[in-house]
Amino acid sequence: MAGGGGEGASLEYTPTWVVALVCSVIVAISFIAERLLHSSGKYLLKKNQGSLFQALQKIKEELMLLGFISLLLAAFQSRLSKICIPKGWTHHWLPCSKESELKSTAHFLTFSSTRHLLAAADDSAGYCDAKGKAPLLSVKALHDLHIFIFVLAVSHVVFSVLTLMFGRLRIQQWRHWEDSILNKQYDPEQAVTHVQEHAFIRNRFSGIGKVSLFGWVKSFFKQFFHSVSKEDYTTLRLGFVMNHCRGNPKFNFYKYMTRALEKDFKKVVGISWYLWVFVILFLLLNVDGWHAYFWISFIPLVLLLTLGTKLEHIIIQLAREVAQKHIAVEGDLVVSPSDDHFWFHRPRLVLILIHIILFQNAFEIAVFFWMFLMYGFDSCIMGEVGYVIPRLVIGVFVQFLCSYSTLPLYAIVAQMGSSFNKAIFEDRVQAGLVGWAQKAKSKDASKGKDSVSDHQGSPLLKLEVMQSPPTNNNNGTAPEIKHTT
Repeated sequence: MAGGGGEGASLEYTPTWVVALVCSVIVAISFIAERLLHSSGKYLLKKNQGSLFQALQKIKEELMLLGFISLLLAAFQSRLSKICIPKGWTHHWLPCSKESELKSTAHFLTFSSTRHLLAAADDSAGYCDAKGKAPLLSVKALHDLHIFIFVLAVSHVVFSVLTLMFGRLRIQQWRHWEDSILNKQYDPEQAVTHVQEHAFIRNRFSGIGKVSLFGWVKSFFKQFFHSVSKEDYTTLRLGFVMNHCRGNPKFNFYKYMTRALEKDFKKVVGISWYLWVFVILFLLLNVDGWHAYFWISFIPLVLLLTLGTKLEHIIIQLAREVAQKHIAVEGDLVVSPSDDHFWFHRPRLVLILIHIILFQNAFEIAVFFWMFLMYGFDSCIMGEVGYVIPRLVIGVFVQFLCSYSTLPLYAIVAQMGSSFNKAIFEDRVQAGLVGWAQKAKSKDASKGKDSVSDHQGSPLLKLEVMQSPPTNNNNGTAPEIKHTT
């Protein structure tokens, strides 16, 4: 294009001050965003929040991936738009019917003029028409897809961060329970506890709740109201301490639990390959008349309710084990954490499901805002109001319930597995242990010892808790450890 045309002047005929001004604004915004992320990282390191710093690094990786996708779309949009296909192929699997295309033309013409400044001249239609074919994807459609990917990535990061923030606010009240336990002076060996009279057993395994079916029903409704009580926290905490660090009854379980949650967050904030597969599948199924996004919105809801019910039922199972084995116990009531209570004996599967739930919910909300901003609320691609409003309500409900109930439940119930999280060691201790183990492994390798194979795998897996006498440790650090060879 020369001086002017359908898409406006090219860069050759654009005033230099306009080019410099636009580039200055873009560079300034990018620089501010980069400095903000850098300052946030320094602040987290200053506050010894290594786990959240790693989550921030994960966000940077996602932004870099987003930038690379944007670069590919910008670099190849002209070539992609000139790939021609038979016109008959474009008449099927449409988000909007051909009849509704004419109605929305006026909106596209008024809105597209401001968006096509970044795109090349869309002559793909004329190029393919000359061959009696249709373009595979127009420059306009590529630009819309570009914006959708950006909105999706930002929505996922934002909603994941909000979920963690609100979930931690919910968990903060447990700190008072932890402080009261640490400040309590008692000797658990001198008391006799009648199991059926214990508050934890009465709340979790009594009455019709002893029947398996009613136990599941109770678990379903329990996730909505007061999902974790003080008795639950006290009993589960004691079970963890007695099974993993018996020699340190003053172990700060609350600090350990929050560190473990922060470490898991860096996995949730990322977008794994299988989540991109979900995106491609959902885009494929967005066919006119199918109302695919309406039905897809039920997936995170069903998964969330199922997951919350399962987590609540694990607590009931822990109570059932004690109640069925003992009438009275010496000392406090102690539950026995085990991987057997989790699906497929894998506690980490719960985190994967939370990852899928948060991403799918972010996808639903991102799709709504993208359609609303790009095409308007009354557009055909948005769908009927009777399908749009329930999608929004479900999305808000899932976000609220996951922050208010499911995430706090996961934070404590995930510690009821057979092993403990490596977050039991503070970040500085972890770094020291890993460095020490690697040096020991290198030293053995240099000597040509046959015992090198004993050090394979994660160094933290070679560490075990010593049954040491009680200490005055009250700062959430790990008990004394030793290396096993």
